[in-house]
Amino acid sequence: MNGADTAWILVATALVLFMTLPGLALFYGGLVRARNVLSVFMQCYAIACLMSILWLAFGYTIAFGAGESGYWGGLGKMFLTGVTADSLSGTLPEVLFFAFQMTFAIITPALIVGAYVERINFGFVLLFSGLWMLLCYAPVVHWIWGGGFMADGGIFGETGVKDFAGGIVVHETAGLAALLLAVFLGPRRDHSKPPHSPGFVMIGAAMLWVGWFGFNGGSQLAADGGAAMAITVTHISAATASLTWALWERIKFGKASLVGIVTGTIAGLASITPASGFVGPVEALIIGAIAGVLCQEAVNLIRNTLKIDDTLDVFAVHGVGGIFGTIMIAVFGAGTWAAQLGGLAIVGLYTVVVSVVLIKLVNLILPMRVDPEIEHAGLDLAVHGEKAYHLS
Repeated sequence: MNGADTAWILVATALVLFMTLPGLALFYGGLVRARNVLSVFMQCYAIACLMSILWLAFGYTIAFGAGESGYWGGLGKMFLTGVTADSLSGTLPEVLFFAFQMTFAIITPALIVGAYVERINFGFVLLFSGLWMLLCYAPVVHWIWGGGFMADGGIFGETGVKDFAGGIVVHETAGLAALLLAVFLGPRRDHSKPPHSPGFVMIGAAMLWVGWFGFNGGSQLAADGGAAMAITVTHISAATASLTWALWERIKFGKASLVGIVTGTIAGLASITPASGFVGPVEALIIGAIAGVLCQEAVNLIRNTLKIDDTLDVFAVHGVGGIFGTIMIAVFGAGTWAAQLGGLAIVGLYTVVVSVVLIKLVNLILPMRVDPEIEHAGLDLAVHGEKAYHLS
């Protein structure tokens, strides 16, 4: 065990949990209308709790178990069987590696929340998210990060698919699942009002930005120069994408908005995520500069051209950003085109198939969409019996 590495990953684990609670919850909560903000908080919070238990029970062993299959890790480490405080994963206590990866398993299905806010059945959210994490996310983790068939020495040769912190594993999978849920749910009946609290959105985005240092820097799994570089390029990409998003918005609409600039931040963060262990500051500047415009145009395509109510633009920002960053690894020569495009294609197809099957299956058990009356009244009071604001 290395004490410095352990200390850093302890901090990184806290930072990644901080991304979901409260960062993502505030970011998403501010973007919805006042009568639905608590439902978003509840969805993010409950997903964090449920994924933690499921990761302990089955998720970790599927992703990082000692099984020799290239497709899943087996069930040998259910409930951390055989893992003690003295067990090691590299230079880290294995229980810490488990906890760090657990925070990734929390935020990935939580990202999907943005696609279905203001009209989803809470029970459907929990059942779908739990099954999706176990059957879609965890196997993909094994394929790329757990020594599976797309890792180094697998079907793409010695280099394997390069995905430092989750462009494919996290952002592509979550983005595609979000898009499919939005399609199956259909649009909100009323989405004419703007975000109820741009201030919440900014605060949440700022928390995500800070937490992302743990997300990308922690993925080095060591306290070294690689972690420092990952944090640096993460910051540069986020800052650059924020400015290019705001500039492009100003050019197109005459004004640069607060919600716009912070959405650009998230686009830059998502785009640098897969590449953050393989590029330097100049490459990060390029990735961020393109991401701010690319993801904004993706929002326009999904929302206005295709008329898909991916409410908080999960696919356009996270999905497109993660896919773009994964491709840029090949552009900059840090990975092969065959591995990067092949990895995106295989995981994309698998995610679509599993997500569609789960949507249809869970909808047979629990209705996906709330009744029109509940949607009109707002989910906060109708579903959870609470109101966010009591104005006299």
